[in-house]
Amino acid sequence: MPPEANQAAIQTVGLTKVFRDFWHRPRVRALNDLNFEVRPGEVFGLLGPNGSGKSTTIKLLLGLLFPTKGAIRILGRQPRDVRVKDRLGFLPEETYLYPYLNAHETLDFFGRLGKLSSAERRRRVDALIEMVGLSGARKRPLHEYSKGMARRIGLAQALINDPELVLLDEPTTGLDPLGTREVKNLILELKNRGKTILLCSHLLADVQDVCDRIGVLYAGRLWVVGHVDELLAKEQLTQITISDLTADQQQRISEFVHDATGGADIEVGHPKERLEDYFLRIVREAREAQPETTGAGVGHFDASLFAEEPKPATPDQVIERLTTIDTPKPSTPAPVAEPSPEPQPEQHVLDRLSATQPKPTPEPEQPAEQPQQPPEPDAEQESRRSVLDRLVKPQTPDKDDPTKS
Repeated sequence: MPPEANQAAIQTVGLTKVFRDFWHRPRVRALNDLNFEVRPGEVFGLLGPNGSGKSTTIKLLLGLLFPTKGAIRILGRQPRDVRVKDRLGFLPEETYLYPYLNAHETLDFFGRLGKLSSAERRRRVDALIEMVGLSGARKRPLHEYSKGMARRIGLAQALINDPELVLLDEPTTGLDPLGTREVKNLILELKNRGKTILLCSHLLADVQDVCDRIGVLYAGRLWVVGHVDELLAKEQLTQITISDLTADQQQRISEFVHDATGGADIEVGHPKERLEDYFLRIVREAREAQPETTGAGVGHFDASLFAEEPKPATPDQVIERLTTIDTPKPSTPAPVAEPSPEPQPEQHVLDRLSATQPKPTPEPEQPAEQPQQPPEPDAEQESRRSVLDRLVKPQTPDKDDPTKS
């Protein structure tokens, strides 16, 4: 059942998420009192630097995380309501699909999860594969796909159940310019069919092309939210656009705009700022108001980390080195060191060397050792040996004994 016209497709009130450590102490405040809504049938862009809380917001909207504080409504229900799951489509930032399945098997698998009939699955699978441009690779296993091809099949699986609300996290990552243009056209087509889309992306040009409203996150807080044209308009300037002006009209236009154009169509408005410049300005102002953040900060180049490559000599420098005659400087003779006197041996050392050494006293000769006689065996050992001999010695039968014949 589609949401009512006055009911937001996504609504958050005071949404806060604090990640805690093993001892339940607050470690990271990923979101801080987030309030925003996505209206039915619009494309909403959620922007922000790395670590600003975009992925945490997506996981909270999908029910993968529990909020620390605040409330969430998805299509009028709780995120963990099973009835909401059938009406959602989700494309994660990284495509996690079964690598041993091909495109047709992958979409058929997700169609079965969505409880689509066999005929509906066949129709939607074939149409989606053709829509994302993978008709020639429908039988190849996914582990052979490039990153751009994996994003295409990931987008197709997000649309297999004809969702009312689509969450797209970096949908154009890894796509070539042609694929990027096709994805943006697809988003606009979904919007024309009444679908609601939440888009997270770092490619600001893509956001500016397809989004109706945007919000900028920084350090878990939503700093600005509004229509793209209103946020990018430079209110202090007025811009007039007139088509097909002659040279004479351009000369007189500053004084007589209406008379000079003869009733031509005139568009009066404010010049637009580039979304990239606007985004960087908002983030810079947010960083000045709240310098501490758990996300990505400002990087600083450290020249000491990189060795400086020697610059090649210019032709003038090479010619100068070749034509310059180096005159050798007179060498100063090194001072001759005086020979050091030989050390005289000490007198007591000569006395020791010339002294007569006493002859060593010969040690007395030891008598030759007598060979030891083996000990005489005792009676117990003799009796034990005789028993062993009887057990081992072969027995010969007695001819006189009739019992042994």
